[in-house]
Amino acid sequence: MSKDGKQKQGGQNAGQQGGRPAETAIKPTRAEDYAEWYQQVVRAAELAENSVVRGCMVIKPWGYALWERFQAELDTMFKDTGHKNAYFPLFIPKSFLEKEAEHVEGFAKECAVVTHHRLVPGPDGGLIPDPKAKLEEPLIVRPTSETIIGASFAQWVRSYRDLPLLINQWANVVRWEMRTRLFLRTAEFLWQEGHTVHATREEAEAETRTMLKVYVDFAQNYMAMPVHYGAKTASERFPGAVDTYSIEAMMQDRKALQAGTSHFLGQNFAKASGIRFQSKNETEELAWTTSWGVSTRLVGAMVMTHADDDGIIIPPKLAPAHAVILPVLRGDETKAAVMDYVAALVKELKEVRFHDRRITVEVDTRDIRGGEKNWDWIKKGVPLRIEVGPRDVESGNVVVSRRDKGTRDKTPMAKSALIADIVKILDEMQDGLFERALAFRKEHSRFIESRADFEAFFTATSKNAERPEIHGGFAFCHFNLDEKVEAELREKLKVTIRNVPDDVPAALEPGTCIFTGQPSARRVLF
Repeated sequence: MSKDGKQKQGGQNAGQQGGRPAETAIKPTRAEDYAEWYQQVVRAAELAENSVVRGCMVIKPWGYALWERFQAELDTMFKDTGHKNAYFPLFIPKSFLEKEAEHVEGFAKECAVVTHHRLVPGPDGGLIPDPKAKLEEPLIVRPTSETIIGASFAQWVRSYRDLPLLINQWANVVRWEMRTRLFLRTAEFLWQEGHTVHATREEAEAETRTMLKVYVDFAQNYMAMPVHYGAKTASERFPGAVDTYSIEAMMQDRKALQAGTSHFLGQNFAKASGIRFQSKNETEELAWTTSWGVSTRLVGAMVMTHADDDGIIIPPKLAPAHAVILPVLRGDETKAAVMDYVAALVKELKEVRFHDRRITVEVDTRDIRGGEKNWDWIKKGVPLRIEVGPRDVESGNVVVSRRDKGTRDKTPMAKSALIADIVKILDEMQDGLFERALAFRKEHSRFIESRADFEAFFTATSKNAERPEIHGGFAFCHFNLDEKVEAELREKLKVTIRNVPDDVPAALEPGTCIFTGQPSARRVLF
């Protein structure tokens, strides 16, 4: 971390332009145009691309392999907390959505609607919906599944003996977004959504907090991404929820990203769906429910937390491959020896376990220049790049480069030392990425005691677009949750309340609202 809080750029000679070294592999840089930098990093890493279907994305093999790693770790965590996977319909009858007033109001503007079930030739030779095939009731393409899952739960739950019911679904959803960014906001995206039913309010509230802590654990210990967690304000709650809790992370542009949510739904959805059960006292009771979810947005969060101006950096615990081996082949006479050496190295590495998972290795044997291979894997963020050439075979060595260090940083070491130390190296990288992100967040976080200081913190004063002044970040302020003030700040400064944090001890003490002068129970995170 440099003194100004920016991550040091690893690749000062990331490519060649007309025989001269380029400054970075990614253009524009973060400092020049953060939004476009992000898009270019995603493309350079071959994570995803825009689809011909407006607002949708194609997740490419490397990006999907990364999402599979997210799925694998989260799925284990869900099952360790007693949840089972199931799958529910993509289509939701419109009447289901209408049963919960706040819910339909919150999602109505984002819904894709199916009205016909057949196409026929039209007068101009194209296809049109068959007027005779109009559905009796329109179907909504799943924006979220509380209502359709609630219909099944109403059939499954009969007695207190059926509770708690703990279900998770891995699925796709559609929310008709017009302004999209790969992974962060697309019309269709992948996610998991947990849905649970409980006999008492206390059990449902405990479930909501448990799953929030699962998300905190995953974000910090797997993604190496520090987060603040706590309750959302009333204006930011999930439509129809009694309480919504979130995890919030700071990206490298000092803006917040909501990385996961957990909702205590009270009895609202149980009432709408008719989820009732016979209690131990043989009385009919209305159930209490929760829902919680994270999506492919986490891939974007990982990119924006750790990537530099040479590409993405993947925390080792989530890397589809922990290492890539780059054979240096100089003529047919040494090729066989090098490849035999590589095969033996791969076998030995795969016998090593890194956090209950075998070390995973790619071998790049493409017939392209070595420098081009190297830069492909730098941009893809693989933790370790291992070069093996004829001299390494003779000496029993390898040459190792770490993605969290400079792009020219290379360490020759004995093959046996690599086998012995690779877990330690990967752990150092995992911990180092978290500490670097934590230091960045700390540098751009403030406890603010007056409205004047608040507005100064969130207001740019530089007029030079090429050298914008660093401003903004996370502000912890006493606020009495006045919704009019909250709306004013959103409109005037583009500042939002992320949550009322539970993880910052200094924010839990009562004080005075810096905007109204009224008593404030605790600080909120702006």
